[in-house]
Amino acid sequence: MSNDAPVPSSLDAIQPRDKAEILAQALPYIRKFHGKTLVIKYGGNAMTDPALQQDFAEDVVLLKLVGMNPIVVHGGGPQIDAALAKIGKKGTFVQGMRVTDPETMDVVEWVLAGEVQQDIVGLINAVGGKAVGLTGRDGAMIRARQMRLADKDDPSKTHDVGQVGEIVSIDPSVVKALQDDAFIPVISPIGFGEKNESYNINADLVASKLAEVLKAEKLLLLTNIRGVLDKAGNLLTDLTARQIDELVADGTISGGMLPKIAGALDAAKSGVNAVHIVDGRVPHAMLLEILTDQAYGTMIRSH
Repeated sequence: MSNDAPVPSSLDAIQPRDKAEILAQALPYIRKFHGKTLVIKYGGNAMTDPALQQDFAEDVVLLKLVGMNPIVVHGGGPQIDAALAKIGKKGTFVQGMRVTDPETMDVVEWVLAGEVQQDIVGLINAVGGKAVGLTGRDGAMIRARQMRLADKDDPSKTHDVGQVGEIVSIDPSVVKALQDDAFIPVISPIGFGEKNESYNINADLVASKLAEVLKAEKLLLLTNIRGVLDKAGNLLTDLTARQIDELVADGTISGGMLPKIAGALDAAKSGVNAVHIVDGRVPHAMLLEILTDQAYGTMIRSH
């Protein structure tokens, strides 16, 4: 199905024969991934469009019901921007990274761990799941330290961007305990430091590191792009870690795609069997990527 093809608004629009075909095609994948852990980074349009939010919640619950273990890590950049604008706070950026002073960090915490996380928990629970919201503080999950941002022109210089964190370690025991008990963990990317200070951490990074630590079967990154494209703009649906290195070296992958790919590549090289960069603008793209032969993004295999 091309991205331009009309997508049925519900299963009612699909003929019984086609429905049976879809279900039959899903069976080998359900069998293959039963009992396996899937870490899902939830962001982009999938997170702000109400119809896509509903699709996402249904997909997560279905994956849990057929015996997989989905874990959701969410972002929330646009929501943080909106909340800061409401209190009249202008964002300061260094090399595209938000400087997070203590007041901004307070806003980040209540937006991510409050509003955004609880919206996602509510959506999943409304369609029959049992979601539980966590931050990196819960169960001492994500220990972090201040990230020093290297200057893009002079790597020997660094910039202080405030309470932006890098991960020191992840203890996944609270996530494992919830998974084993039929719950779906929903994690806000906030860590804590040695002096109990909070840190805002890139959600792609948290999802990638969590997938590594849990030795997840799959890491899925929902984005606002079709996936990794070649120089002619064609979608590359299946890549190895080595091919990704080559695409970075020759400049095919550059700009905003680099940090997303860096985390994905680390995960693929560290024991996660497959990393999927999925077009979150396509209804039920995540489910289609996992349970059918059709590609709705780029899969990066560990080898």
